[in-house]
Amino acid sequence: MVPAASSTSSIIATTGYNGLSVYGATKAAATGFTRSLAREVGKLGITVNAIAPGFIDTELTHNLSDESRKRIAGRSALRRLPETDDVARMVEYLLGEGGRNVTGTVFTIDAGNTA
Repeated sequence: MVPAASSTSSIIATTGYNGLSVYGATKAAATGFTRSLAREVGKLGITVNAIAPGFIDTELTHNLSDESRKRIAGRSALRRLPETDDVARMVEYLLGEGGRNVTGTVFTIDAGNTA
């Protein structure tokens, strides 16, 4: 097993969103922290990465109207919302052998919303 750390950022860290300035600032800080920490602990063989989800198909987004969900999904290149399992699989990859040479990176999981 590869010594690894993973943090959660958000697409809002790079895109911004009306009414979410403090949230966006904290997620941008998480991105900077991820990159700096990767350099600091890399010499110890530890990888550090972040995942930046967009709108994910969760109970929270199920509270939106069907029209709102379709509009949000329609903004993405793949025309769908990612699922929680998509995020979990990326975490699993990064914490496993597949991610042993991946560090200081932010992975966006948003079905191409920010493409």
